[in-house]
Amino acid sequence: MKKMIPLMMALVLLLAAGCSQTSSFQPKERIKVGIMLSDVGLGDQSFSDSAFKGLMKARDELGIFFDYRELKETETYEKGLTELVEAGNDLVIGLGFMVQEDLEKVAKKYPKQQFVLIDAVSDLPNITSITFKEDEGSFLAGVVAGMLTKTNNVGFVGGADVPLIRKFANGFIQGVKAVKPEANVQEVYAGNFGDDKLGAQIAKQMIANGADVLYAAAGFTGVGVLREAEMNKKYAIGVDSDQYFYAEKAVVTSMLKNVDVALYTVIKQYVETKEVPKGTVQLGLKENGVDLAPIRVVTFSPEQQATLEKWKEKATNGIAK
Repeated sequence: MKKMIPLMMALVLLLAAGCSQTSSFQPKERIKVGIMLSDVGLGDQSFSDSAFKGLMKARDELGIFFDYRELKETETYEKGLTELVEAGNDLVIGLGFMVQEDLEKVAKKYPKQQFVLIDAVSDLPNITSITFKEDEGSFLAGVVAGMLTKTNNVGFVGGADVPLIRKFANGFIQGVKAVKPEANVQEVYAGNFGDDKLGAQIAKQMIANGADVLYAAAGFTGVGVLREAEMNKKYAIGVDSDQYFYAEKAVVTSMLKNVDVALYTVIKQYVETKEVPKGTVQLGLKENGVDLAPIRVVTFSPEQQATLEKWKEKATNGIAK
């Protein structure tokens, strides 16, 4: 029995050495990213969902951790943003122009924290602003609507009457007029990004007024527009993400606002360099910030496809207007 003691002691020492080596191992530090989502939050089938897609890609491909807050839980953007800072996130992102005021309050309290603001421009040195050329993508949506309309009457539904949504509307109207100068464009601003029933009501009235193609830049309110168009056998154009699957008999295309691409790109740069771009980054057709989803529901003739490509080339080079 005594002969077993040295062997047992050796095993104990070996295990102890193994435990010591394991405890001294330090895993590679992982970047932490926190995001304050826009007002509707997850499930808007548009802006927030697109951002979340970009974060999940960054998690899966870049190995980051990410956390998020929704307004329905925090009640104010300021509280959610503060929680994300105090949780130790390396980057804190504010999604949407409505977040700007509270984001700037928090950024002033934490001057060493790096923030990213999507869809608005801030002058604060610790905020990187990312904006999109929504008018370029919406211009192409207007070209599509102009070629499709049989009544020379189309509709635009905005979530709110603010400068950002006006960019969508103005680009869309210019695109319609580029191919159908005599067409009428109905404009309605819902004052709400989260009410699909309200969107359906607005769409129903537009259709009663003669519109046969509807374009919505209104978040979940816009989903109601798409579905109402489908119920009435009219065409629709989605926004932000490819919304074909919400009304497969109506959605001809969608104006893609590649929030997911923008977020992934910024996070990738931070992972690689521990820095983000300074100032304002503006993304349009040339930078893959906006685009059109594939044409579905209808089949464009070679002439129509050529017309769309012609205007896309002009819009990419900034000479479409």
